[in-house]
Amino acid sequence: MNAIELLTQDHKNMRALLEELAGTTTRGVKKRKELVEKIETSLRAHNTIEEEIFYPAFKKAGDGKDDAKMYFEALEEHRAAGDLVLPDLLKTDVDSEKFSGRAKVLKELFEHHADEEEKEMFKRAKALLSKKTLEELGEQMAQRKVELKKRQEAA
Repeated sequence: MNAIELLTQDHKNMRALLEELAGTTTRGVKKRKELVEKIETSLRAHNTIEEEIFYPAFKKAGDGKDDAKMYFEALEEHRAAGDLVLPDLLKTDVDSEKFSGRAKVLKELFEHHADEEEKEMFKRAKALLSKKTLEELGEQMAQRKVELKKRQEAA
């Protein structure tokens, strides 16, 4: 699976988890806890493989200010979702309305980020990177994801 296919599949899975979380109520305590754990694991693994493997390859292949802007914007969106909203969500009582609001904000942030990547960055990456390179990146990212999930399960 090439890098773009892998990341697009991750986006699809995250959208489904976030949609399911958004559909829960304050009474769905057990379901919310399960979903937020899955979301944390998936989001952290996804962000890590993008930041360690895909984004650097994209930035290196880029040939102008627009590519650099896309790269830095993507990093900032990761920071907003992964370092600000997600930690707040994890600290929020799952049976509160505050949790519902934070879950919705995380969902909206993620959807905006994924849409931009799919419409702009991935399209540009296909022009900048060869099919062979995208395949190699996909393999590296898949291996790294397995490592990250094993590490999280062991923790």
